[in-house]
Amino acid sequence: MKHWKDTIVAPGTPLEQAIQTLDRAALRIALVVDAQGYLHGTLTDGDIRRALIRHQSLAVSVDEVMNPSPQTATSDWNKDRMLATMEKRQILQLPILDAEGRVVGLESLHNLLNQPLHDNPVFLMAGGFGKRLRPLTNDCPKPMLKVGGKPILHLILNHFIQAGFHRFFISTHYMPELIRDYFGDGSQWGVSIQYIHEEEPLGTGGALGLLPHHEIDMPMFLMNGDLLTSVNVHSLLEFHREHPASATMGVREYDYQVPYGVIESEGHHIRSMVEKPTQRFFVNAGIYLLEPELVHGVEPSTHIDMPSLLEKEIAEDRKVNMFPVHEYWLDIGQMTDFRKAQDDCMDLFNE
Repeated sequence: MKHWKDTIVAPGTPLEQAIQTLDRAALRIALVVDAQGYLHGTLTDGDIRRALIRHQSLAVSVDEVMNPSPQTATSDWNKDRMLATMEKRQILQLPILDAEGRVVGLESLHNLLNQPLHDNPVFLMAGGFGKRLRPLTNDCPKPMLKVGGKPILHLILNHFIQAGFHRFFISTHYMPELIRDYFGDGSQWGVSIQYIHEEEPLGTGGALGLLPHHEIDMPMFLMNGDLLTSVNVHSLLEFHREHPASATMGVREYDYQVPYGVIESEGHHIRSMVEKPTQRFFVNAGIYLLEPELVHGVEPSTHIDMPSLLEKEIAEDRKVNMFPVHEYWLDIGQMTDFRKAQDDCMDLFNE
């Protein structure tokens, strides 16, 4: 129950602030607790993602998004009773209440069972040139640029290792020796790393054709090697298991404010006028979970990007799901992003 107090937010807290609390605490839940210590509800990844899919504003009160009637336990429950309740209710956390109903702790399935290893392979794409970051990338692949004193790719790898993953593939093309020399076979971190070298750039989807397909025997993570994110990979894996699909794509909500008044008309008659409306979209976050059949279907030397590959899946009536990423996320595409990463990363990716 270590650090459970870090998960507390007050009733009426804006959703955006509650998300920040949930991410910082890294316990996959926020407890909505009043000044007297009484529990009003809980906020989990699932609650947040459902709100984002409904396009609810991040300014709404957490009370509108939280679960107001969560399962709880009391401090006299033993481990077996907690485990049985979590299994029956399919939940990962239990707020602990005292005899008066005040919150005194938080127990998690992770804590009770200890973190398991995940055998799912992880494919990190590190072959890009990083042209928009020149001159920094003149003699260094973009994934090897240092943020907070460590290469971006190191931070990504460590994020997966801390989550219990140990089977890694890294695609290379531009200056591959710098990546190989740094990471080796992964033994210094107690994991396995294999390299997939592209003689010619094949795109994020085409590189799948170079993988040893016989080793891709369960859903595989694929992630761009220039992303900084604290996305909860456990939640993404659970979501994919609960919602069977050929692939699950991580998405981000993107807001765009039209800088003018928008006119809706019928013929030459104005029906309505909306001043500087905000449009909300979901955009590709560069994080995927792919079924083995999709990976096996990509032939060697095929040039295709992931969006095009997933469009083919959709056209052939295979399901492709989306998973909203509400956690920290930054695509380091240009110099302003790289500078922002330096400011942001230390609190997010401490090893």
